[in-house]
Amino acid sequence: MFRKVEVPVIGVVENMSVHICSNCGHEEPLFGHGGGERIAEEYDTILLGQLPLHMTIREQTDSGSPTVVAEPESEVALRYRDIARRVGAELSTRERNLGGTISSVSVAEH
Repeated sequence: MFRKVEVPVIGVVENMSVHICSNCGHEEPLFGHGGGERIAEEYDTILLGQLPLHMTIREQTDSGSPTVVAEPESEVALRYRDIARRVGAELSTRERNLGGTISSVSVAEH
């Protein structure tokens, strides 16, 4: 879809890649393994990272304190930060398009 409307794709982030047990920390790929890699390869892009299916992500986000703020040194926060570093690294290799237009977005209550 993004390529059809000429929106550059930086890469793939696989959501719910593994389940991390909140009691023991065991990781298990509930929905299979390697989906993010396959999609990245199929669309000729990179896998930026894999986020787990973990209760704290939902709880902290719902409370208004994302994991990287609530528990900045946690394993989940480290995954988010690693993805952010990869995005930054990928963007640093791209040619800048300073002549392009920036889309306008408006939000309104109805």
